[in-house]
Amino acid sequence: MSISENLNKLYHSFDNSVKLVAVSKTKSNEQIMEAYQAGQKIFGENKVQELVTKYNSLPKDIEWHMIGHLQRNKVKYIANFIKLIHSVDNFKLLKEINQQAKKNNITIDCLLQIKIASEKTKFGLSKDHAKVMLESEEFKSLKNITIIGLMGMASFTNNDEILKNEFSSLNDFFNNLRLAYPNITVLSMGMSYDHKLAIQYGSNMIRVGSLIFGERN
Repeated sequence: MSISENLNKLYHSFDNSVKLVAVSKTKSNEQIMEAYQAGQKIFGENKVQELVTKYNSLPKDIEWHMIGHLQRNKVKYIANFIKLIHSVDNFKLLKEINQQAKKNNITIDCLLQIKIASEKTKFGLSKDHAKVMLESEEFKSLKNITIIGLMGMASFTNNDEILKNEFSSLNDFFNNLRLAYPNITVLSMGMSYDHKLAIQYGSNMIRVGSLIFGERN
């Protein structure tokens, strides 16, 4: 199937309350434009240099999301155009995003990445750490960032029970935080292999690559 057919199939598999981030890392401008012309406007990248190159050469109404691990020294390259940073996993990074947003006289929306998988390769804050951070005076002093939700990467497994537990625990934490923080409205979890389950457990933003563009080479 073509990229546009793949997108169409995906759009029909969930309702409008779920936002689709098309994961376009390693994909060509031609492939991204095919998705764009089929109506997809949100794209996610995980490497800053690739993201900047694509931003400079593709339509300016594309909404770019940074979904990969972000180093503090790279924030300045994307601060002036990034729509959402999914992968905030420490306070120093948040301070740097705030500083770069201030320089550009803007506010940048961010998600806190919460560690829900047992895999050591996955980044993320613990739930306790995230809560302490949100309650701290230092966090409240950051005026150029807005935490609009949470992101979690589940274990890479076919075991639905493990996935259900991980998604369910993040959904519970999300619903708990929303009571105290009205800005928190986005729950980003679920990828090509597990997005259906993620949606069942409350995800309203999914990050899908191979189901749109085909398997990476």
